[in-house]
Amino acid sequence: MRLKFYVMQSDKHIIHMDQDAFFVSVEVRKDPTLKGKPVIIGGTSDRGVVASCSYEARKYGVHSAMPSKLAKQLCPHAIFVKGNMDAYTKASLEITEIIREKVPLFEKASIDEHYIDMTGMDRFYGCMQYAHELRQKIMKELHLPISFGLSVNKTVAKMATNECKPGGEKNVELPEVQPFLNPLSIRKIPGLGEKTFIKLSDMGIKRIFTLSQIHPEQMQKLLGRNGLSLLEKSKGIDFSPVVPYVEQKSISTQCTFKADTIDLSLLNNLLTSMVIDIAYQLREKKKLTACITVTIRYSNFEDVTKQASIPYTSLDNVLIEKAKDLFKQVYQKRMLLRLIGVRFSNLVSGFEQIDLYSESNEQYDLVQALDKIRRRFGEKAVTRASIMDLDI
Repeated sequence: MRLKFYVMQSDKHIIHMDQDAFFVSVEVRKDPTLKGKPVIIGGTSDRGVVASCSYEARKYGVHSAMPSKLAKQLCPHAIFVKGNMDAYTKASLEITEIIREKVPLFEKASIDEHYIDMTGMDRFYGCMQYAHELRQKIMKELHLPISFGLSVNKTVAKMATNECKPGGEKNVELPEVQPFLNPLSIRKIPGLGEKTFIKLSDMGIKRIFTLSQIHPEQMQKLLGRNGLSLLEKSKGIDFSPVVPYVEQKSISTQCTFKADTIDLSLLNNLLTSMVIDIAYQLREKKKLTACITVTIRYSNFEDVTKQASIPYTSLDNVLIEKAKDLFKQVYQKRMLLRLIGVRFSNLVSGFEQIDLYSESNEQYDLVQALDKIRRRFGEKAVTRASIMDLDI
């Protein structure tokens, strides 16, 4: 495995670029008086949750997904900002456009992260210098701070970024990979969850060096396939490719009616059902969408399409409301319809940011609870009463 590692990864040059406290940075760009202050993005109610926070707030122990009530106790002088997902989505797309223009191959890993494959380009450019110039361009044009790590694969590049943030640049070349990883906490390994961390820590495995010395059979017995994956990462091994970012990547569904219809109640209920189905698929894939499209086909086979850009989301209510609004815009002739379709595109990996919408936490919790039921009993196990009797 070690020989394979050196042969397959010695010529790789992977850059991981990550915005520094992205949501907070967008708010600071809008209101410079927030710079250097403990800022928390999220709701202030007892059920509110921290979506993001500045590095000044992190010094007090505040972190993402923490209850806002606890964050207030840890940092009572923090400035709470409700947040604006629309602004964050726009800033994310601006960053992506700059990267798209400058690199041969990139992957948009989340709303604020990009992987760039510069393999082969080192004969024309110094990859470290090129990454530095790209970082400077983003900061100069968009006034948003960003850090990057450069290494032989995605895992090490991401860990390098995390070690040099905020406002840093770090290059970990192949001979330096293991010395770089060894002293780090196992918590630093991407994809290592809290339960696994506790389990390994209880066994005395707290540093990556210790983890890297465990026999593969023992790791597989302990954690299954995930154990082998973690073991490889602890040795700096990761063969996962940079997946080219395709903006039109989408998820969709459509329905052709048994008989052409003009029943608006049925059409709206059907649209609701379709959105619920693919929104669930979106969440299961751990994706968010920034574009929704509604298509109709009249009885004369004329197709009409309308789409709209939206803040990144995967919430049913947000998507249903926008889909119905687009349907009103697209259905103008009052002719019989034979088909209706809906599509989510501009997908990125990520999770819903609680408290950045008008949606209540109760509604978010409801979506999570319903998804658990669907996973256990099937996608059709639970649905809205208004769409139970659809016959199409």
